[in-house]
Amino acid sequence: MTLVDPGYALGMTDHPTPARRTTTGARVCTILGFVCAVVAVLFLPPVFGLAAVVLGTLGGALGDRPLGWYAAALGVVGAVIGLVIAYAVAGG
Repeated sequence: MTLVDPGYALGMTDHPTPARRTTTGARVCTILGFVCAVVAVLFLPPVFGLAAVVLGTLGGALGDRPLGWYAAALGVVGAVIGLVIAYAVAGG
């Protein structure tokens, strides 16, 4: 007769399981910053550009470096490009 460890049958062995990646608040702010920066090129550049700068800076300050800082910089670039496109379309 063979004895079976009940913990083994339930998957409760001593082997460590691989850790799952968790999404932090800093990463969420950074991703939203990138999204706002892209949206700023085509729609309300000052509003979405500023939102991208704030979210990117917040993400960088919370620890998502350097991507948070990149999102903030892209927010400025996206707002400037969006304003230039709006000026060109408006016939300026």
